[in-house]
Order: sequence, then C-alpha cells, then structure tokens
Amino acid sequence: MKALNSILISGREVLPLVEGGKGISISNGQSSGAWAACGGVGTFSGVNADFYDESGQLIPIVYRGRTRSERHEELIAYGIRGGIAQARIAHDMAGGRGRLHMNVLWEMGGAERVLHGVLEGAKGLISGVTCGAGMPYRLAELCSRYGVHYYPIISSARAFRALWKRAYHKFRDWLGAVVYEDPWLAGGHNGLSNSEDPRSPQPPLPRVAELRGAMREMGVPEAPIVMAGGVWYLREWADWIDNRELGPIAFQFGTRPLLTHESPISPAWKRRLMTLREGDVLLHQFSPTGFYSSAVRNGFLDELVERVNRQIAFTAEPVGEHSVALPVGARGREVYVTPADRVRAAAWVGEGFTEALRTPDSTLVFVTPEKAEQIRRDQIECMGCLSACLFSNWSQGETGTTGKKTDPRSFCIQKTLQNIAHGGNVESELMFAGHNAYRFASDPFYAGGFIPTVRQLVERILTGD
Repeated sequence: MKALNSILISGREVLPLVEGGKGISISNGQSSGAWAACGGVGTFSGVNADFYDESGQLIPIVYRGRTRSERHEELIAYGIRGGIAQARIAHDMAGGRGRLHMNVLWEMGGAERVLHGVLEGAKGLISGVTCGAGMPYRLAELCSRYGVHYYPIISSARAFRALWKRAYHKFRDWLGAVVYEDPWLAGGHNGLSNSEDPRSPQPPLPRVAELRGAMREMGVPEAPIVMAGGVWYLREWADWIDNRELGPIAFQFGTRPLLTHESPISPAWKRRLMTLREGDVLLHQFSPTGFYSSAVRNGFLDELVERVNRQIAFTAEPVGEHSVALPVGARGREVYVTPADRVRAAAWVGEGFTEALRTPDSTLVFVTPEKAEQIRRDQIECMGCLSACLFSNWSQGETGTTGKKTDPRSFCIQKTLQNIAHGGNVESELMFAGHNAYRFASDPFYAGGFIPTVRQLVERILTGD
C-alpha cells in the first residue's frame, strides 16, 4: 500500500480522506467533527439538519403553516438553524484540526437561502461547501461572498465543462476541488444522464481521467478531484495514488462512516448494514426529484416496486385497443383500457388493491384504500422540501406548483428520511446506502459486530484496509 501524502483542501494540508455528506441528519456535527479531528475533511449535512434546546435535547420539527408556502418558509428557517447548530458542534469537536465542509443539495427547497443563512450565521466555522443533485451554477458566486471554497459534485466531464463555462470561471480562486461521484456506485441520489444506461456501469478511471483533461483545458489543472462512490479499501485504488494522469486525488467515504460510534443512525440501522448481501442495494428511479438513487432494498422499496408493477395505461375515449370501459374513482368515471388490462385490473381489485390512482403518464396505479389515503395525506402536507417535487407537484416558483399532476408512484422524501434518521423502522423507510454496503458483512474489521470509532476507522483506512 502506497503512503498517502497530504493534500491542499480549503487552504490547509490535510489527509486526502473525505467523509461524505449524507442527507437529513445522517452525517452531522459529531461525525464530521470527529473525522476532521483525525486530520481529514469532515462533512456534515446541511439538509434540514437537527438542532437542540439549551439542555442539548433534540427539538422535533413541527410544521404549523396552513399552506405549502407557509410550511416552506418554516422549513427554510429550520434548515438554517440546524445547519448553524451542526457547524458549531463540528467545529468544537474538530479542535482546529482537519477541515470542515457542509453538504447541500441544489435541488432542495430554498437551497440558496439556506446556504446564505448558515454561512452568515456560522462565519469562520465552515471552510467549504459541497453541492450536487442538479447543476449548481450559482454555488461559486455564493461561496465566494463568504470566502468559502466550493466543491461541485458531478458525474461527468461534460457536467463540469457546463458549470465552468457558464459560471465557475469567474470564481476560479475559490474552487476547492471537484467531487466525481460515481453514478453507479454511490449511495443516495446519483447523476446518471439520459445517455447513460443504469444497467451498464462504466469504470471510473477513464471517466475521471477525462474529467482531469477537461479541468486542464479549463485552466484549473491541479485542483484536486475527490473520488466518491465505491471506495472501501484504499489498496484497491493504489494505481490512483500519485498518478500523473489523474493529478491530485482524494477519496471520499460515504458508507463506511455509517458504522461508527459517532454516526447518528439508529442501532437497528447499524445492525441491518451488517446483514446486507451483494445486490441488496437497489439503483432506482422512484425519488420525487426525478433522479436515480441508491438505497437498501427493504419493505419500503419493495412496496414501490410492487406498486409500479400494478399499473396499466388508459385513454379518456375509446382508442384502438383501449376499447373496454373501466370505472374509476368515487364517481365511477369511465376510462378505457385494453381487454387484457381490464382482466389484470379485476385481479388486483380482488386482491384488495381497489383504488386506481392516475399518474401524469396517463396510467392507473392500483393500491389499497389505506395506501391511497396515505399518499393523498402526504401530498396535502407537503412542506416544499424540494425546489420541484414530482410526488406533490410543489414548486418554489411563483405559482407554487409544477403545473403537472401529482405522481402516486413516488413518495414524500422529507417524511421518510426524517423518520429513519430519528429511529424509524428500517424496513418501512427509505435507507440510502452505497452499493458496497454489503462488504460490512465480509470485512474482518467488523467481525463479531464490531463498531469502530471514527478514529479507529480512519486508522484502518490508512493501512489500505
């Protein structure tokens, strides 16, 4: 195993080891502060982060607004308050060592306002902002105002070129690094483009080499690239270290830090990670963002898979093979389906899936009355956690709506991520994970259910294992 040399990140020489910023309350001030204290880069999530009262007790988030717009304003205020709280915790734990970054999603509701609020309220505590889930053109300008380095998360050289030419070239001095997130291996939301096949993964080395070539063309030849997604044992990446073609490289660990003492996920979640087998993480497209994402296949995802399989196309009038009338809804309004689909629909109704919900694609999805009520309630209670939501049709634009029909094939992502982050059932909530999570079960480091501290994990990683 080659020795790891320090690397310049956000103005300081640190270990080229980065904690990945994970969703709602999953990488927080404790986990990121502990990682930075080991000399690396800790990253806490700035997505609806937790905050606490004077005695240190978690303050539950309760939305009191009667409208989506009112709840959206509450969500932004909560997000700013939580981000500042986690930055302070991380800063105290780091003790002046390493670097501390905040991770946000560009497509989260009020992303720019949350960034402004947290960077203003936590001045001097945060040295960098990582940001993906969309094309964050304004990230560079925003971070430069606060003297903070920016770290765009991209999945192709093409995406970086677009960002650089449109906006980033004006703020080159504040580009800290480019995070290459492998769209087939990383957990959470993935940056697969329409031209890429989710079933045909491409090796990361040539894609990162292409990214480095683009960066050299753009005039930022030696800014580090952070390899994110699929990194487990560093010895498996030995040919990346001190590779002149790739230039300066750091490695991001998103999944392994889940299984540490400082990780805030529940004991049940930690135990579940130790039982995963290869293939138990599913790359799917159920997210209300419209992006692909990777999560543990459990009862939550199985229900979505089954739901979308109980789906048939319909027309408002008889057209071609759509010749058989099917009454749907409380008023029994007729739509037209094929004879074969009419038989399928009757079978589903006989099994208890009596509610036919319309989708934006002129299809019907059959669910139980209880599931239909849950879907409608979640859509009504939307608080605008995304800039635009397929599930609820919320948009943070002037109209407050995407102008499209709600999609019952998706789900309220804020609800399920808050639930699992705060002790919810690991079988009935969305559980993001990278595709290497199955390696917990076979890695001898975790034998006998051993859960390391962050420091023990970093020391282990540095050995190559």
